[in-house]
Amino acid sequence: MPTYVYQEILPDGSDGEAFEYIQRMADEPLKTHPKTGNPVRKVFHSPNVSSKYTEGSTKNKLSDENVEKNGFTRYEKDKVTGRYHKTAGKDKRAPDVVDANKLKEIQKNGLI
Repeated sequence: MPTYVYQEILPDGSDGEAFEYIQRMADEPLKTHPKTGNPVRKVFHSPNVSSKYTEGSTKNKLSDENVEKNGFTRYEKDKVTGRYHKTAGKDKRAPDVVDANKLKEIQKNGLI
């Protein structure tokens, strides 16, 4: 259910408490504050739409160029051989092909 923001209107006409209220979209808007009984008005504001973790931004952050630019190395597993092949990264200490046991050893030593 959506959360709506309401602003309490005090008896002197000034703004009182702003509060959130969860209600169905089909419900009538509140006319009075649930606790004080004072009149309220619905506050309209832009929705909070996150663009930080969209599919496009994640794909861009994990691109080969961005991985290399930030000093990381990426390995992808070959499904046939079970070995890992370097697909991004310029660190000369990181080998081009690694088997699973060797990769665990490298990770343990802090190279990747």
